[in-house]
Parts: sequence; structure tokens; C-alpha cells
Amino acid sequence: MEPAKKLEAAIGYEFADQSLLTRALTHRSKGAANNERLEFLGDSYLGFVVADLLFEAFPDAPEGVLTRFRASLVNQGSLAKLARELKLGEFLLLGPGELKSGGFDRDSILSDAFESIVGAIYRDGGVHPARDFLTRLYRPIIAELDASRDDKDPKTRLQEVLAAVGKPAPRYDVTEITGPPHDRRFTVNCFIKEVDEPFKGFGRSRRQAEQVAAALALEHPSIIAGVAS
Repeated sequence: MEPAKKLEAAIGYEFADQSLLTRALTHRSKGAANNERLEFLGDSYLGFVVADLLFEAFPDAPEGVLTRFRASLVNQGSLAKLARELKLGEFLLLGPGELKSGGFDRDSILSDAFESIVGAIYRDGGVHPARDFLTRLYRPIIAELDASRDDKDPKTRLQEVLAAVGKPAPRYDVTEITGPPHDRRFTVNCFIKEVDEPFKGFGRSRRQAEQVAAALALEHPSIIAGVAS
């Protein structure tokens, strides 16, 4: 099976304009005709559809819960996970430097490619095919969410967890800012006393990256053990 057909089978959509699919898979390291514009479009539509799906799935949930859920579903790590499930990395068109450094499996590149695919489907087929694509992927994930959980954001929950066991508040350091002014990407390290390695978060803003890092910290066994002890 041709690579394009294989990918179309994975995403469940056949492109009328194959150039859109090619553009969606082309990283900026490959040249000027890359996927950044489609990524911009896909990012916007993705956020809207996920918000709408959450609105339908949780008719009684307050805005804070819906916002927290949406942030967890459209952050870089979540999108990269979906991209890996679709095996997008196998189809990416990268420049020599990114090829050598393993860019085909980098979260930032995979999440951008996923958003670009959403944008390409939207441009090629319109609202309904793009929504159908996202609905197939997200409905099973949304079905696993629990709206009864505390709706405090991860940073707040982490600080409360640490305070409960007598540990100081975490420290957040921005370690990298990449991308053009209109599309910044932030990398943040979350440092916790007595935990050797920092928790690394990525996001389109410092706040989003900090929240992702805090969410990762909350899942770490040492944090859970500290609460239990």
C-alpha cells in the first residue's frame, strides 16, 4: 500500500487534494512549503470540537471542570500520543537535521503534525469530516473522564499535596522558548524537594507548560507515596 493510502486508512479519511496531506506532513525544517499554516487552523478547530464534545458529554459540569478537561486533551503530550497511535511519525517529511536528531518521534513535532492533519481535513472536506475524525478519536477518551473529581488545576493540587506532607512548594523554571512570536512554545521544569529529576512540561504558554509539568508530578510514585506515608 502506498504511504499516503496507508495514512488515509489510519485516519479514516481520503483526501481529494493530496497536496494538502503532503503539506500537513511537512515540517518547517524541510522548507518554506511546510505545515505551520495548517497547524494554526487545526489548532483552532481542534479546541472548538473538543470543547463541544465535552459540553455534550458533561451537561452538568461547571466551566472549571470543562476547561481542565479540555486543557488535558489538547496539550502537546496528549496530541503526540494520538499522533503515535496513528503512526504519523512514519510519514513526516523532515529536513536532514531533524531526521538525524529523531524528530519523527519528538512530541512537539508530532503534536504539530496532528493539528496540521486536522487543518488539512477541514480544508479538504469541510466541517463534518474534520469533526468526524476528531470525534472517533476523542469520544472513547472523554468517556473515561470523571467530572466528579476535584476541579482544581494541577499546580494548585500539587502545592496542596506537598503542603500536606510538609514539603515546600515546587519551583518552576522556564528552560526553553522556541517558535516565532505568534506561536511560542515553552518548556518548563518543575523541581520538587527530595525528587532527583525535574518534571518537564510543554505548552503554548508558560502557564500551560507549568500545568503540564505539575500534572506529571502528581502521577509520580514518590509524590503518591509521600501523601500515603
